[in-house]
Amino acid sequence: MRGLTTRLLPVAAALLVASGCSNNDTTTTTTPATTLTTVETFSGTLNANGAFSYPFVVLAAGTISAQLNTLTPDSAQPIGIALGTWNGNACQIVLSNDSAVQSSSVLGQSTVAGNFCVRIYDAGGKVSAQETYVVQVTHP
Repeated sequence: MRGLTTRLLPVAAALLVASGCSNNDTTTTTTPATTLTTVETFSGTLNANGAFSYPFVVLAAGTISAQLNTLTPDSAQPIGIALGTWNGNACQIVLSNDSAVQSSSVLGQSTVAGNFCVRIYDAGGKVSAQETYVVQVTHP
């Protein structure tokens, strides 16, 4: 009996060590996709009943925002700011804010890459004197 125990002890130890060294772990490291963000700045002077459209290209689906950063001389003067799709000739409005003042923004979501635009305009003929503006568009 003692001979059997002496022979089985090294085999049992080897099995114990081998089971501890098994490589059944399936750990995978996932690297998150990197989405680059583009910031574009457009500026100009808006007159009564005026409007300006600025096209830009979105490279991937994601959030698009247009913020009216500066409006002078009257930062409380309501004007229009809108996001839309660019058809090569005009801005087809999708989202708009007809009462935007300085720091106002329009936020949208693109589901595909493509040609988009931001439009600045005198909504309802409220602009009585020239307003200089700076609008910042952030998109993927």
